Amino acid sequence: MRIPAVLLTVALVGVTPATAVAAGSPSAIGVAADTGTQQTCDFESLYDETIRSVVTIQVRTDGGGGLGSGFVYDQSGRIVTNQHVVADAETVEVQFDRGQWRTAEVVGTDAYSDLAVLEVDDVPDYADPLAVESGHPETGRRVAALGSPLGLQGTITDGIVSGTNRSLPSGQEGGPQFTIPNTLQTTAAISPGNSGGPLVDCTGTVVGVNTAGAQGGENIGFAVPSTRVERVVPALIQNGSYTHSFLGISSRDVSPAVAEQAGLNVTSGVLVQQVISGSPADGAIQSGDVVLQVAGQSVASQEDLASALVRYRPGDTVSMQILRDGERRTVEVTLGERPAPGETLGD
Repeated sequence: MRIPAVLLTVALVGVTPATAVAAGSPSAIGVAADTGTQQTCDFESLYDETIRSVVTIQVRTDGGGGLGSGFVYDQSGRIVTNQHVVADAETVEVQFDRGQWRTAEVVGTDAYSDLAVLEVDDVPDYADPLAVESGHPETGRRVAALGSPLGLQGTITDGIVSGTNRSLPSGQEGGPQFTIPNTLQTTAAISPGNSGGPLVDCTGTVVGVNTAGAQGGENIGFAVPSTRVERVVPALIQNGSYTHSFLGISSRDVSPAVAEQAGLNVTSGVLVQQVISGSPADGAIQSGDVVLQVAGQSVASQEDLASALVRYRPGDTVSMQILRDGERRTVEVTLGERPAPGETLGD
């Protein structure tokens, strides 16, 4: 499901350092049944075990400043947060749960996944790294969002994973607009200031990085999935950036109405509207083709296509089944590197 950009409120918006309160402020916690495992999710214990590893991030930019959240990622003092939290930062200060402040260095950022890595010296010994889930959580799993919504440090809100395979705008300015596929939807309240904080399950394992709330709807928040953290964060630590694969088409979902209008004999898939000149798709895919599979994986929507392609890196060759002139055929495409945010595509 694609979520219109106009419905989203980035969590950092409107928060200033002046609204912050002392770390360790009382938070509402409770107990609820975990329907996925038939076990009890003890949110009080969960809070006690995880909040020590959650930080408040204070950012100062040329135009002002704001607050966000983050969590300790490893023993080397690296902290994961959102890219939009530290975008254009001149200085970044991190406050730990018991009040200690540290100046942070921005190690790497990636606008296309909205992830960033910070590094600080002398992490307090109580702030242990949080484990990151290697798989994708199932819908219905009990979760909690931790961070500093509206500057209220040491906050936990509970809910469930209410949806998966959502696509969020990546928030880059100018140039082509790409999405963050496989984003998690959650009923845990995510407010301005929660951005960059962890979404954890009942074991305290990170299943996502809180990134946005939805305007015009209650109990709808979004988090970058842990599978993206596992893929992107090591590259940010090593290289300061992450290179995303690039196909080079614009498209729309095939529905019965679209199929009738375009004279197609399928009612699902991705209809290619334009192939960008000089892109990896140029010469292999044509306008009017319908993408049906990527590497044997069925593609019913643009979300499916993005989710399939995100597993590959620039230089990888993928097999794609397409429908062209009423016939199914297989084409091979060697993926390229996604242009930098704001860069113009094509001729």
